[in-house]
Amino acid sequence: MTTSRAPAEPDVLAFDATVESGGETVTLSETYFYPEGGGQPADRGTLDGHRVVDVQERDGEVVHTLADGELAAGETVEGRIDPEFRRYCRRAHTASHVLYGAGRRLLDDLGYGGFGIRAAPKAREASGETASERERVRVDLTTSTDIDDETLVELERLVNRIVWESRDVTWEERPREDALSADAVAFNTKTEEGIAGDTVRVVTVDGWDEAACGGTHVSNTREIGPVTVLSRSNPGEGLTRVEFAVGPTGIDRRAAEKRAALDAAAELGTNVEGVVDAVRRIRDERDDLEAERNELSDELAAYRLADLPTVQRDGRQWLVGELDRDANGLADAARERAGDVAAVIALVAPDGSLAVATDGSIDASAVVDDVTERFGGGGGGSPTVAQAGGLDATAAEVVAFLRGEE
Repeated sequence: MTTSRAPAEPDVLAFDATVESGGETVTLSETYFYPEGGGQPADRGTLDGHRVVDVQERDGEVVHTLADGELAAGETVEGRIDPEFRRYCRRAHTASHVLYGAGRRLLDDLGYGGFGIRAAPKAREASGETASERERVRVDLTTSTDIDDETLVELERLVNRIVWESRDVTWEERPREDALSADAVAFNTKTEEGIAGDTVRVVTVDGWDEAACGGTHVSNTREIGPVTVLSRSNPGEGLTRVEFAVGPTGIDRRAAEKRAALDAAAELGTNVEGVVDAVRRIRDERDDLEAERNELSDELAAYRLADLPTVQRDGRQWLVGELDRDANGLADAARERAGDVAAVIALVAPDGSLAVATDGSIDASAVVDDVTERFGGGGGGSPTVAQAGGLDATAAEVVAFLRGEE
């Protein structure tokens, strides 16, 4: 059985080995290729110049799949790991541990729900995806804390503080029961490797985080570089997914956000620090204008309604007319006047909306049914207030129908 030596010696990027089983899928006497697992993708690279497109662990053996050609059993071959891809995975994986450590300090009832590195640099160029779509790392968390924007900002701040502090990252095998009983060691039995057997591989970020993990890691947090939190989502019940980027994608995202903040500040005639206050001021001004507009609109509606003539129908006074308001505005205007100026108030908007309100002597929903039967659309309501929409007629046609002028 040949296991990967990549987790223990992640700096080794070239090695010689003997082919134990040949063909298009190859096993070796030893290997430094990392097989896909625990949320980390398989290493890429070459064996004697043949491109390795997949690495998996099957029945305790690391199996390398070649893109072209075959290797024969007994051959001595040179393995070369793609250094850029390996570097990216190491940075991303350790960053996820640092983020979880930040979560320990910010979130209540924290649990680990999973982890994944999405396509490192150049992995999916053929698909047409942008770099930001390729270079994402996710950490799924279970917590009773609401992870809002402020929490995301604080998570990012803490992660980058630990990167700046250049903390050592180490890994060791510990007795399984000791690791399982230690509250400080994070476990996820569904996604993390290394929890079977008598020992558990524990990765430690000095003074910050400990977790059972079989992946490849940097030896010091400064190697991670800047980390940028990209988004949060809810992939399943009880889970919050935090996605982040390391390297160029994170740097580009920060530059884009800074550019957007500067552009917003310029449009608002202030600096970046003053954007929030400026937006609040504009929002308050907008709210005041909306309130003033609504008040004037109500006054105008009252004047228009006062000019509408009433008609006698079914022994009751009906006030029927056209009013340019939205559906809720129509209903409010009709409800306020029903039983006051007339027993039935029926108002029609140019967009085909109808509102009917009564004093209870006429069934408003029956009136709406009559209109929709004649002009289509749909609606309903109670005996005193009902609405309809989607009428296939002009407002004038509906008004004439309701006045009994057809």
